[in-house]
Amino acid sequence: MSKTVDNRKTAVRDEDYEIILSCRKGDDEAFGVLVERHQKKMLNIALRMTGDYDEACEIVQEAFLAAYRAIRKFRGEAKFSTWLNGIVVNVSKTRMKQTTQRRQKTVSIDDPADGPGDSLAGSEASALEALEKKEVQAKVQHCINALDEEHREVLVLRDIQGFSYDEIGDILNVPEGTIKSRLFRARDAMKNCLKKELGEL
Repeated sequence: MSKTVDNRKTAVRDEDYEIILSCRKGDDEAFGVLVERHQKKMLNIALRMTGDYDEACEIVQEAFLAAYRAIRKFRGEAKFSTWLNGIVVNVSKTRMKQTTQRRQKTVSIDDPADGPGDSLAGSEASALEALEKKEVQAKVQHCINALDEEHREVLVLRDIQGFSYDEIGDILNVPEGTIKSRLFRARDAMKNCLKKELGEL
């Protein structure tokens, strides 16, 4: 009985709690508020997990649809944002497995930018700087893509998105010790990969 009370308290502390109550009553506009509030971080996670902007957009749409269908089952044992990001990670993993079976997409500096980005500035110096920055970003993403799935997800969630170990534990449903171990290996692999790609850091 006490566990139920604790869960309710956790949900009440969640900044999304009142909106979730409205969603459960069938208020579609309230769900739109949740979309506006969380879509940017979800897109960032999906983009870093996949390295593909279009794929990331589809993942976020699929994740929101799954969340909309399951929102009545959300019990507030973790923050809504944590639950939502867990869905994004799971959908990303599923889509990556499907994509890997079909094709292997690599990021090229010759490709047009996947998302809205800065246009090259007027001077040759700033244009060269922008090109170099894009090349570095592509190589960083290449190294992230090269990680094993379990190492990639902890690196994205901790080092890129800044989630706490507790939040990552809730998202991935793994203990803190496992997260730290995977993160250590992920950082080591990234360091070695970037050394090959970019030279000594």
